[in-house]
Amino acid sequence: MVCMSCQMVVTYELEKLGLNLHKVEPGKVEVFEPVSADQILILKLALIRAGLELMDNKKNILVEKIVCAVTEMIDYAHDELKTNFSHHLSEKLNHDYTYLANIFSEAKGTTIEQFIILKKIQRVKQLICYNELNMTEISWKMHYSSVAHLSTQFKKITGITPSHFKHMGCNSSLHPEMCEL
Repeated sequence: MVCMSCQMVVTYELEKLGLNLHKVEPGKVEVFEPVSADQILILKLALIRAGLELMDNKKNILVEKIVCAVTEMIDYAHDELKTNFSHHLSEKLNHDYTYLANIFSEAKGTTIEQFIILKKIQRVKQLICYNELNMTEISWKMHYSSVAHLSTQFKKITGITPSHFKHMGCNSSLHPEMCEL
């Protein structure tokens, strides 16, 4: 569960099962009473229909927590980062970064660093589409050292420059949510 709408779906499905919820957060649900095998099966099917899955493997749960932490850091970053991504992830998830990196790479087939770059470029695309910030402001907001660094990374990932993307992909007929990788 990375987004609020995913949490709402999970909450709704659990309440439909008559379960009393204590907490629903990314990768974790706490209920007040035991959950039967039948309830788990019903929940799994409902989540699959909603495009979600029930994670019961500790490694998959940790990978989801990494994804959530990275997404949160990128999508909701308002100020300069006080620490680097690896230190932040280690502190937030209470694991050594090397362990997190190995688990993530094994599960996703890519490194955390590459995932962070892809998420940052995805967010840059959204910010370009919103047309509220100039490239200097976007590069600062996304913690790039310069516009040139952002532009180089953007072109490496997408094959086009940010200005070309804005001209081609973010005209008035496209909504910002269409600016995905």
